[in-house]
Amino acid sequence: MTGVVVLAVALVATAGFGVLRWRTDGNFSPSRLKLEPTRRGSTQVSADSAWSHVLAALPGERPGERATLVQFSSAFCAPCRTARVVLSDVASKEYGVRHVEVDAEQHLDLVRALDVRRTPTTLVLDADGHELVRAAGAPTRQQVLAALPVTSS
Repeated sequence: MTGVVVLAVALVATAGFGVLRWRTDGNFSPSRLKLEPTRRGSTQVSADSAWSHVLAALPGERPGERATLVQFSSAFCAPCRTARVVLSDVASKEYGVRHVEVDAEQHLDLVRALDVRRTPTTLVLDADGHELVRAAGAPTRQQVLAALPVTSS
C-alpha cells in the first residue's frame, strides 16, 4: 500500500511540474538588473550592461540598432534549436534587431555573470545593451515580437 501512495505522490508532483513548465516556458519576465539610487532619489541602470559582458566573451559580435536577442544554448538542447529558428526569423524580418547565439558550455563565465540558469535562455537587450526582459525556454514568435522595444518613428 505504501508503494502505491509513493507512486501517486510522484505522479502528481511530476504532472504539476510539467504543467508549470508548460505554462511558463518562453514567457518573458522583467530584467533582474540591480538598480542603484542616484543623488536625486531616482534610479539608474548600472554602467555594467549585459552587452558589455557579451562583448567581452564574443569580441567579434555587434549589437542591433533597435534590440539584440541574445540566446544561450547548448549542443544537445532540442528547445534551443526551436529558439534559434524563431529568434533568427524575427531578427531577419524586424528592422534593427540582431540575434546572437552563445554556447553556454563554452562561455561559463558569461553564463554566471548574466545569471543564466538553463538553456535556452533569451535576453532582449535594448539599443544601449541593457537587459529589458528574459525568457527561459523556447519563446514563440509572438512572445518575441511583444518583448521587443517599440521603434521611435
